[in-house]
This record gives sequence, structure tokens and C-alpha cells, in this order.
Amino acid sequence: MPQKDSNTSNIDRTVAEARQELERRRKTYRERALKMYPWICARCGREFSGKRLRELTVHHKDHDHDNNPPDGSNWELLCLYCHDNEHDRDSVAEAYGDTVPGEDQAPASTHRPFSDLQALLKRKK
Repeated sequence: MPQKDSNTSNIDRTVAEARQELERRRKTYRERALKMYPWICARCGREFSGKRLRELTVHHKDHDHDNNPPDGSNWELLCLYCHDNEHDRDSVAEAYGDTVPGEDQAPASTHRPFSDLQALLKRKK
């Protein structure tokens, strides 16, 4: 009989740990964001549900993962692809710094096909 009591206490402990873990997860920003926002990617508009919900991520707009206001104002839900794209855009921008690629170069084309359009239209009248 003592063996049964030991098994019962192990099960009770496991259930209590599982409940604590579930409560901890519910308090995470991802769980909170999924409760606040519709399960739609804010960029591409794809809808998610069921097993595919794991493909929907929480993007921190200011890129600070410690900035998790209770109103969710620093979050947006993005699919994996749009989230990767968002961070890739930022890394490219950081690589260039304050300069814009090609801003010190001459324009690729100097031909202006419509520069004399107004004179041509007046001449036709």
C-alpha cells in the first residue's frame, strides 16, 4: 500500500508542476498577444489556426524583447516569413548606416522623355 501513496504523490506533484507551467506560459507575452490580437499576420494578412498557429510570431516593434507593456502596444503578430523579412530589412539598413545606397552617384539615365511634352501639346493645337 505505501507504493500506491508514493505514486499518488508523484502524480499530484506532476499535475501541480504542469499547472504552474501552464500559468507561466499564459503570462508570457506571446500568449497575451495571441489573446489580444486576431490570429492574422499584420503584414501579409494570412490567417492562422490549429497547428499552424505556431507559425505566427510576436514581433516587438522597438526590437526590445524586455519591453512588454500590458496593453500590447509594442507587439504585432507576424508570420515566420514576414518576421524574418522585417529583421532582414533592419540588418540591411544597419549595414548602410545613415547613407542611402547610390545617393552620391549620378542618375542612371539622363534622358527625360516628357521634358518637352507641354511644348509639343501646344504645337498640336
